[in-house]
Amino acid sequence: MVNEEQSRLWNGASGANWVQAQELLDGMFRPFEQLLASAVASVGATNVLDVGCGTGATTLAAARAGGATRRCTGIDISQPMIELARRRAARERIDASFIVADAQTHDLAGAGFDMVISRFGVMFFEDPVKAFANLRRGARDGAALRCVVFRSLAENAFMTAAERAAAPLLPALPPRPAGGPGQFAFADARKVQGILESSGWRGVEMSPLDVTCKMPAPALEGYFTQLGPVALALREVDATTRARVMQAVRGGFAPYLHGDEVRFIAACWEIAALNRTTS
Repeated sequence: MVNEEQSRLWNGASGANWVQAQELLDGMFRPFEQLLASAVASVGATNVLDVGCGTGATTLAAARAGGATRRCTGIDISQPMIELARRRAARERIDASFIVADAQTHDLAGAGFDMVISRFGVMFFEDPVKAFANLRRGARDGAALRCVVFRSLAENAFMTAAERAAAPLLPALPPRPAGGPGQFAFADARKVQGILESSGWRGVEMSPLDVTCKMPAPALEGYFTQLGPVALALREVDATTRARVMQAVRGGFAPYLHGDEVRFIAACWEIAALNRTTS
């Protein structure tokens, strides 16, 4: 299976935990949801593909912005997340479609998408050049690509605060991979531009995007015990170690606590490109 490791991850404990934390994560990343929905509206796209759509927030936001005239499809490798996305669409009576598949290999030919979007969903491909070439096969000539990805690990200290704080107590924590696939796989703008150009996208633009994200302070503990490497490690340790890790990690997030909320800057790239099949 292509991307077997990512499939195991997002169809296992990590995917289940994202489903449980859906409301928290949607609230935290709502500025990006709004940015992508606005981008879709600004070009008048009527057939939109949301890559790595997770539990469907950006897909549904794009559909809401366009009403009945816009067709939106979300694709993700995670069965549990797509199941939730479908329930959300049904509950809101939004006509959006969701596919459980790897966007790198799923047959998208002839789909005629006039815009491809992604909120933190394109950094996990096993072969990103093949993946973006496959996305082009599903896009019509002139279709727009707009993605948001994280910049470097160093610029996103909040994302690894739990790991840094817990490291002395959990020495077996896996290191973040230097390359891909992973959360920071698209940190190098030159590398990303090369990936997109090699896969046939044109007019590639990489713009730095720094966004303030928030969550209620009482939600912090749920965040770091449900998501990320520390959350997975906590499932395996004894009660004493768990208590010590929890105390250390709470201290590690102290710089981000501001009264009754947690605030941090998400350092990202906003990627824009076009599918130009003719000169």
